[in-house]
Amino acid sequence: MTVNVIAPRSGRAFEIKAGEILRVIDPEGGQVSDMLAFMAADRREALSNGRTFDYEETIRLTRGNRLWSNRSNPMLEIVEDSAGSHDFLLTPCSEATFRHFYPGKPVHRGCFGNLAEALAPYGVGEDAIPVAFNIFMNVPIDGDGGIRVLAPTTRAGDFIAMRALADLVVGLTACSAYDSCGGSFKPIQYEVVAARR
Repeated sequence: MTVNVIAPRSGRAFEIKAGEILRVIDPEGGQVSDMLAFMAADRREALSNGRTFDYEETIRLTRGNRLWSNRSNPMLEIVEDSAGSHDFLLTPCSEATFRHFYPGKPVHRGCFGNLAEALAPYGVGEDAIPVAFNIFMNVPIDGDGGIRVLAPTTRAGDFIAMRALADLVVGLTACSAYDSCGGSFKPIQYEVVAARR
């Protein structure tokens, strides 16, 4: 079992098999990881926040919840979650995000650009990138429906573990946006644990 490191403000893509466990770890605390998933057999079938909210009947996704595809198939099941706070509303940050929210600060290609580059070898184009499951992201919703992006509440070593329910291609980042990470940029770790026989 190898622990892989995603450097700050970068991304990776890789394949996992049905039954394997993907553990995403915040090694230092206070970092976000944008995650995408696509069916290995047909990359047009992708993670869907709308289907997930519909079938799980909640926007607060944690242990016991499943993440669903745009074709209404379960893709991942959350089996452990020490953080308990994630976002599935907001799209990956991009150059446009930086220009909109951070005028005067350096523009970065963001998680969108990092995911696009990492997923290109798997045949996933920019227009096929959906809303990400933003692991560890802290997005409170007020009584009027307003949203804010606050620094994550994670501590060093917090993690989420998800069992793959199909063969998948996964994209994963160490987030690049200032607000999402509390103004600092840190690495993300992940490991893929073999399915139990």
